[in-house]
Amino acid sequence: MELRYAVPDTLKDTLYVWTEREDGSDTLVFNQGYNLTSFALPISYQHPEDIFIFCIADTLGQATYDTVHVEKIDFPHFESVDCGSHFFHNLTNVRYTTNGIDYVNINNPNVNYDPNIYHLNIGFKNRY
Repeated sequence: MELRYAVPDTLKDTLYVWTEREDGSDTLVFNQGYNLTSFALPISYQHPEDIFIFCIADTLGQATYDTVHVEKIDFPHFESVDCGSHFFHNLTNVRYTTNGIDYVNINNPNVNYDPNIYHLNIGFKNRY
């Protein structure tokens, strides 16, 4: 399952995104996105909040870091006895720092199988 972001103004800088694992370490979940109008990040199962660290790097080597907290309610989705249970999610709140991010807002709170829905809108500050 993915959390899909729409970028209304194309991000011309390079984007990297990390998330925290259960053991406290981090992992890169989005690498070197450039000229973005949208992107998707993995969403956890059975955790009330996902935390993402965004790094926005420009062509001059300047990097800006922000943290995005996505709060959600997870609920099981049952399809058949032959398949394992899946989880859908309902986004309840988004908090973020504003070093390079201008805003993050919920566009559609229902995270399910539909790949055409953008769940969050994110705007980046103009750095030029």
